[in-house]
Formats: sequence, C-alpha cells, structure tokens
Amino acid sequence: MATIKSRKKSDGTIRHTAVIRIRKGTVVVYQESKTFAIRTAAKSWAKHREVTLEDPAELSRAMAEQTHVLDSYLLGKIIRWYIDTYRHVGKWGRTKQTTLEYLEHHPISDRDARYLTPSDLVQHVQERRSGGAGPATVGNDLTWLGVVLRAAKGAQGMKVNPTIVSEARTACRELRLIAKPRRRERRVTPLEERRLDDYFRRRDDRSQIPMFDIWHFAVESARREEEICNLLWEDIDAANRTGIVRDAKHPRSKEGNHRTFKMTAEAWAIVDRQPKTNVRIFPHKARSVSSAFTRACKILGIKDLRFHDGRHEATSRLFERGYQIHEVPQFTLHESWNELKRYTNLRPENVRDLPALPSKTNVIPFRPEQARRTPISFRPSPAVDQSTRRGPRRSRAKGISDHPNGIPDTAAVLPEPAASPRRD
Repeated sequence: MATIKSRKKSDGTIRHTAVIRIRKGTVVVYQESKTFAIRTAAKSWAKHREVTLEDPAELSRAMAEQTHVLDSYLLGKIIRWYIDTYRHVGKWGRTKQTTLEYLEHHPISDRDARYLTPSDLVQHVQERRSGGAGPATVGNDLTWLGVVLRAAKGAQGMKVNPTIVSEARTACRELRLIAKPRRRERRVTPLEERRLDDYFRRRDDRSQIPMFDIWHFAVESARREEEICNLLWEDIDAANRTGIVRDAKHPRSKEGNHRTFKMTAEAWAIVDRQPKTNVRIFPHKARSVSSAFTRACKILGIKDLRFHDGRHEATSRLFERGYQIHEVPQFTLHESWNELKRYTNLRPENVRDLPALPSKTNVIPFRPEQARRTPISFRPSPAVDQSTRRGPRRSRAKGISDHPNGIPDTAAVLPEPAASPRRD
C-alpha cells in the first residue's frame, strides 16, 4: 500500500508525495515517489503504479533503471555529458557555457530528468527571479535546458520529455517571469570618450595590450572583441581597405562563416600602425581586453558602459556620416535591417544637414485680384431647316440655340454689363 505524505511549503501551498515501497520479507527492494499538488491525484497515481509494478518484468526494468539513475538520469549528469560531448564540436560562446555550468551546480541538477514537470521549471524560474536574475537571463536557462533534454532524448534515447520546456516557457511568459532582452541604446558621450582616451594613453605605456588602439578600432569598425583579437594579417586587403572575419557570429552556422568587411579610413590607419610581430593584428585574449575595459570604466566612474557598446557607437556614427542603409552592413556585417536597427541609436544633433532644394522661379503665383471674369459663349450653330430635321421639334425658348443638342447660348442669357458712370 502506498503512503501519501503532505508538506506545506514556504509560500503556503501544500504538496502531496506518493511513496511506493515493494518489500521482499523485511527488505525494501524497490522504492519510487512522485509529488502532486492534489492529494487525490497522488492516490490515483500510486494505485495505478502499484498495479503496473505487479508485473515482474516491469518491476525488474524499474529496478534496473533506478540503479543507474545516479549515473544517467540526474539532470546535472546529463548537462555534464552534453558539455563534454558537444563543447568542441559546436564551438559555442561564453554565454551558453556559463549558463550550462551554472545549471550543472544549481539545486535543480539533483532532480531526476525523467520526472521533471513544467511546474518544476516554473518554480525554478520564479526562484531565480526572486534572487535578482533578469527576465532574459532566466529565459536562457529554459533555452539551454531544452537543448540538453532534446540532445539526451535524440542522441542517447533517454526517457525524458523535452516538451515540458515549451509548456513552462508559455506559462512563464504569461506570468511575465521571462521576456526578451531590452533594447540597449547606450552610447559613449564625448566626455567619457576623452576620459577613456587619457586613461588608456597612460595605461598603455606599462601594459602589453594597446587598449587605446583596440577601443578606437572597435568604435570605427563595429567589430566585437573576439573578432578584433582574431583578425589576421593575411586577411587584410590594403588596396581596398577590407578585412575578413573568420567564423563570424551566426545563430546556426558560425563555423566556416567567413565574411569580408569594409574599414573606414580611421580604422585602417589604426591597423596600419600595428607592429607585424604576429600572424594576428591584435594578438591578445578577448577576455583580457573585455576585463581591461571594465576595469577602466570602474576606475573612471563610468557607469553602464560595456565594450560591446562600441559596436552601437560605430553603427550610429556610420549613419551620421551619411552612409545609406545598404552601405552600413558592408562595415558592420549585419544581415537584415531588423538586426541593424538594434545597433542604430542616432543623436539628433549629429544628423547631417542636407542642402535646401532650389526654388522654382518660373512659376507665376496666383493672385485673386488679377483674376478676370470673362463670359463664356458658344458660337451658334448654322440654321437648320426645321422641316427636314428629324426628331421631335425643340422649343425655341429664350436662351436656347438652334444647336441640335440644345446647348445654351451663354451670350444670350447673360445680361449686358452696366455702363460705368463717366467722370467729368
């Protein structure tokens, strides 16, 4: 007979856990449990599960799976398997790696992936939001959990249910627990740019990383820190001022996505003055560059400024210089206007002034006092013999001409203009 245990959570809700134990004599050979929000649901599941386990074959299979649950079905173990197997194949970025490692050590990793429910994931999201995580950050948790569960089911044949992630995402979106990341509009102010320049000039004298050139190249070329640090001399075309970004960022096909970009005159001047002591133009680690920039902003007291904001600044400056929508992607490598406009944050004072249109001097303006009322008249038609004309006889009333169609004679209808009095 199953046992139903009820416990009250910190938020006041009551959860009911059904525990099934199968004994041989006094020894418990198999134990299984599942938690429900309704007590009757727990009793119903326990009753049907006990009937199923009466089959010796089903009991043996359940016992075999339970002996391997610590090695295969714990969510943390599945996440670690996914990282070790596909990390070097997929070559994903730092955001995905950091999120997966965080979830691997989170308390949710101790759950059996076979019995995960949408409510478990919604509770995880709610706890993360209560801890200070943003709606976009916890949305990434669900994204990568779904990827891991789909890989476990497709590649390993594990009995997990990836669809619970979609159900949890729908519920979290309706509860406003997750959302898309906010559109960032941060740009560098002239004062902040001068302070960074002064700081980097002093810093570069005693450092190996030329942050002054790297930062200005980012602002002029719209390149990310990883793209800057991976640029090769052999990919530079000095005659056309172009370079190649190898494995450019792409949501689906990053590997082998080599793209050529145009450089402004200022960006090319920075590249041209770099020493050719390495195959890379800026032979430094991208993480070191990002850390150096963050440290500089902290020392200078510049708030809410990231190295990636240089890409926003560069895109906006290209538009302010007069480049058109079809020309700017040749510098920034954006593939659509929807992506490009996220990085376009124009300042009204920096929008270029276009020359005024030439005035049209050959058009004579209309003046009411010069309008003259001229009577409209029609020349009467020649006389027609009424005896030979076909059709009904028309009335020869005043103002009606002999025209077959009866066009009025305006001259006969309009009165004669009054004579103006003479002035002696």
